[in-house]
Amino acid sequence: MRALFADCTEELCRVIEGRRLPVPASVSINRGSPSETDLIRLCAGSDVLFVEHTVVTPAVLDACPSIRTVIFMGTGAGSYIDLDDAARRGVCVLTTPGYGDRAVAEHAFALMFSAARGIAAMDRQVRAGAWLPKGGLELRGQKIAVLGLGGIGATMAELASAIGMHVAAWSRTPREHPSFVTDLDDALRNAAVVSLHLPLNPDTEGLIDARRLLLPAKGFILVNTARAALVNERALIEALSDGQVGHAALDVFPEEPLLPGNPYVPLENVTLTPHAAYMTDAAYEELWCRTLRAYETLSRN
Repeated sequence: MRALFADCTEELCRVIEGRRLPVPASVSINRGSPSETDLIRLCAGSDVLFVEHTVVTPAVLDACPSIRTVIFMGTGAGSYIDLDDAARRGVCVLTTPGYGDRAVAEHAFALMFSAARGIAAMDRQVRAGAWLPKGGLELRGQKIAVLGLGGIGATMAELASAIGMHVAAWSRTPREHPSFVTDLDDALRNAAVVSLHLPLNPDTEGLIDARRLLLPAKGFILVNTARAALVNERALIEALSDGQVGHAALDVFPEEPLLPGNPYVPLENVTLTPHAAYMTDAAYEELWCRTLRAYETLSRN
């Protein structure tokens, strides 16, 4: 069985090489982001495809019938491959959840702190020659709504509790968690911070709509390191304009990279990072090890 890693980033390559992680002889690694044409050429003769960030179109699977398994290196594979189409073809799509729980939660935590104290805005001002110190929100004692209680959300709830925040945690599936509340609206109501850690699917798309944006305290902080489409973007921009959302700290967007004219860019009450929450060396090592374990399981079967 032969595998192709289609799109190894420079960061992940550095970790694989620097930490001397194993690379099976049957696995070929392509650095960079291949075009559809490049991907078709690279996939020729491979049985398994590892994908970190590249969209696998039906045209790729048409041209590469030898591909029987796609291992998506992360979660949310449906954003990168049509799962129904893959199933009709008999192509198995696997994911590697859990590898970056701590990394993503810590990034969300950092975004929350940055938003609470206006760190990014003050940094820009100081660099521009302005000296405009501003006060901010002290997080101890504040309510945070943590939406999603998988590994990332549970870690975020733990971190928030550790600094004395009052955690109201909600997930679509009931959880045995000390901060779990059964009703989403109750979790959101009067929250000073809302942090999203839900998967994107038909039930969660647009879950945070105009009505739900009115439930937290006026001027609340919204942190999203999950998927952009969990939030109605038009409603969010309106809420940022009228002050209902005091600050949005975002790591995920409807289109990535951001296109010219993106509505968030000119807003001072928005902190933006480039879908980087999962990117730590420890998380990358765990991602590679979990990917190889999935591949080795396939090889044995």
